[in-house]
Amino acid sequence: MGSQGSKTPASWPPSNNKYPLATFAAGCFWGVELAFQRQPGVVATAVGYVGGKKDSPTYEQVCSESTGHAEAVQMTYDPQQVEYSKLVDLFYSRHNSTTPNRAGNDVGTQYRSGIYYHTEEQKQTAEQKKSQIKGSVTEIAPCHKFWPAEEYHQQYLEKGGRIGRGQSAAKQCNDPIRCYG
Repeated sequence: MGSQGSKTPASWPPSNNKYPLATFAAGCFWGVELAFQRQPGVVATAVGYVGGKKDSPTYEQVCSESTGHAEAVQMTYDPQQVEYSKLVDLFYSRHNSTTPNRAGNDVGTQYRSGIYYHTEEQKQTAEQKKSQIKGSVTEIAPCHKFWPAEEYHQQYLEKGGRIGRGQSAAKQCNDPIRCYG
């Protein structure tokens, strides 16, 4: 795992996708992805990069803060099982959106809080939810392009990270999410 895995970008979105997309940035993408994997109604997830100026950035480039991207999670979800507003609530529950460019011990512009919408309805929901959080610095912007991260980053915590201790991605699992690189 870790940097030992494939550096080839993951294939995304699923070729047979019939569901809407949702895209969120809330710090290190591994723990955020696992939280969304556990959410009933989320069909598939991918981690990657959004909001930057370089095509096909690598993890190392994004971490250098030279590309302007944020680490993000994009997902497909079934709106018959989960409303977009519930996904936004989960997003806000995973980080402190009042601290710019930081999530826990991770500091840098790639760790900024962001909701990257795909429809006008998603934009309106994002703005309404943000307005309920005093001092929120969450960036709300259209999702022009999502670059999937390298394959070894996908479902990283479920696969066990670099120490090989996989965490459950079962729907409604409420085990603590332990983030390790």
